Amino acid sequence: MTMSDMIIKATLQTLQMVAASTVLAVVIGFIPAIILTITASDGLRPNKVVYGILDFLVNVFRSFPFIILMVIVIPFTRMIAGKAIGTTAAIVPLTISAIPFVARVMESALRSVDPGVIEAAKAFGASDTQIIFRVAFKEAVPAILSGITLTIINLIGYSAMGGAIGAGGLGDVAIRYGYQRYDFGYLVVTSLVLIVFVQFVQLLGNHMYNKLS
Repeated sequence: MTMSDMIIKATLQTLQMVAASTVLAVVIGFIPAIILTITASDGLRPNKVVYGILDFLVNVFRSFPFIILMVIVIPFTRMIAGKAIGTTAAIVPLTISAIPFVARVMESALRSVDPGVIEAAKAFGASDTQIIFRVAFKEAVPAILSGITLTIINLIGYSAMGGAIGAGGLGDVAIRYGYQRYDFGYLVVTSLVLIVFVQFVQLLGNHMYNKLS
């Protein structure tokens, strides 16, 4: 297999890992984000116990280095994906690492909504669910989108690190062919592809943020 064929295949694997883990992390992370927003001291239903426990868990999972997390969750990864290495398997730890980040980003975005808007919705008799989904969420969409952009960029980096333990993708090619075989060309090409990928995501995210704002 030529270098170009290998890079294309690895790029597609990286796209698969990042796209799947981003979607899963956003969907799953939205749940704790809503709970944190509602139970915060300035939320619709303040609850110090619930907020404190969930806040602690989010901080704990955010503090784990990705390489260590990948190793720790190997049994869970094998249970979900049927194997511990490879592109599909890497989606599990990538998703787990991104969920607390997404939850915190969404919580911050939702809590940054103008309190006056929330109070106005309450005055019109809106329920808590309506305030969250029809008022706060709509107002916070640009900030949430900006947070998701950062999440994707982080996952691109994590997916590259995952190559160290056989996750596949560009990181795997860089380590196996660039580092272990001392082929500087692979290191340069994979790095350039990752840089272009990150720049594209950031530019697209900025464009959509400005448009929605």
